[in-house]
Parts: sequence; C-alpha cells; structure tokens
Amino acid sequence: MGQPEQHAEGAGPFTTRLTWQRAEGETVVWESRLARRRGVLSVRGPGDAAGRPSTAGPRALRRLRRLNAIASGAFVIGGALFAAGAAISQFGSGDPLLSASVYFAGGLFFNTGGYVSLLQVLNAPRHAPGGGALVTAGWRWWGYEPMRLDWLSTFVLFVGTLVFGVNLLDSFLRGLNVQQVNRLVWTPDMIGCVLFLVSGHLAFAEICHRSLPCLRSRSLGWWVVAVNQLGSLLFMVSALAAFTRPATGSLVNTGIANWGTLTGAVCFSLGGVLQLFERP
Repeated sequence: MGQPEQHAEGAGPFTTRLTWQRAEGETVVWESRLARRRGVLSVRGPGDAAGRPSTAGPRALRRLRRLNAIASGAFVIGGALFAAGAAISQFGSGDPLLSASVYFAGGLFFNTGGYVSLLQVLNAPRHAPGGGALVTAGWRWWGYEPMRLDWLSTFVLFVGTLVFGVNLLDSFLRGLNVQQVNRLVWTPDMIGCVLFLVSGHLAFAEICHRSLPCLRSRSLGWWVVAVNQLGSLLFMVSALAAFTRPATGSLVNTGIANWGTLTGAVCFSLGGVLQLFERP
C-alpha cells in the first residue's frame, strides 16, 4: 500500500522537494538536485535528529559520476578557451580570426557541457511513489519533460549554447556592414546571454524550492549555480558593451566587452571545477 505524500515544495507549478511519512514512522525527503546529482534520498527514523542518506544502485551512481565528469570538464575547458579568446582580443595581436577560432573551439565545449547537463536530468534516478527507493530507468538520449524544473533549466542552457554557436559561426564572416554585424553576430549573443540567465534563475528556483533566489552558503550545489549565474551576468555586460554603434561603426566599449567575456568565462571554468565535486 502506497504511503501518503505529506508535503510538496517548489516554485510555481514545479515540485522540487517531496516529503513522505512511512507507516513505520520514517520520514523520507526527496530533493530534485540532490537526487539527480548525488543519487540520494534523506531518510529520518522516529526520534532521529538528522536524516541518513539512502542511495541509488551502483549502476545509477556510476552513470551519475561519468556524466558529471564529462559536463564539468567541458565547462572548465570551454570557459578557459573563452577566457583565452578574450585575452587575445584585449592583449594579443588583435587578429579577429584567431580570437574567433579560439571562441569557436570553446563554444563546442559549451555545447557538450549543455547537452550532457540535459542527459544528467534525463538519466538520473527517479523517486518512487510513497517515498520508496530511487529507481533508475534505461538510458535515454532525449526526452521532453517541460513540467520538470531541472529539465527546463538544463534545456534552456543547452539552447543557449546552441544560440551562442550561431553567434560564433557568424563572427567568421567578413565584409559585413554595421546592421549585419548587429543582426548576425550581436543579436544571437544577446539571446544566448538571456537564455543563460533564465537557466540560472531556474536552477536557483530548483535549489531554493521557491521562485526567489536564496542564500545557502553551506550548499555546494548553491555555489555551483551562483558562480555560473555570475558568469552569465558578466557575459550579458560584455554583450551590451559589444553593440556596434550605427553612427560610428565602433563598439560601445571594447575593453568592457573583452573583460566581461574573460571574467565571465573564468566563472564558468570555476563553476565546472566546483561541479566536479558535486557527485555521488
């Protein structure tokens, strides 16, 4: 007989934490991020002051470790290449083809990290009704689950990396006028930045179990989200400064554009390093 659900928490229509009370008096808590990143539930017995972890099976944990290593490594390398591209633009020879090539290589790693982040959601262990053990389904390369906040956040992130890819490809074009540069290069850059910020906000909602951001300085997952969101904000600052003025044909501020990209990329690399430790 299934155990009654005691409490559901989340942001808007999304559920990010569920609490059950088992017949024998145990309390089971499922949290979206902890389950998909570390493969654990929290189980607290009658009279216990703290809960004990209940982990998924060995196959699920190996899967989580492997996906986490690929995703975190991709963001570390992608961020490092973006930082290198910005440094070349700011301090190097000023060759736009060289910096565009380095940016494009970094973009491929961001694409990989975004897609593998989505795979982490699709292939993570799921909670069983009534607070049962975590269940691991078969492998999936794709799935459509828009009513899951973790899926929505990682899907928006992945789409953002693809839009940045359009921006990076168009940056190789030469002989463009100001209007074409702003339409083909700057506009995808702005859209990608907005999507990154939206993804980060959704990630905060998942970890905070509410629509507004929270402060959880003792949570590694919170730091991963916060550092990446700072990187997204710096990318947005860079994009705003990279708009080409129609009257002069020059950027709003080249220095801010390069430094915003460089520091934002460093944040994503740091977020990837932190994510490496957010595993089973």
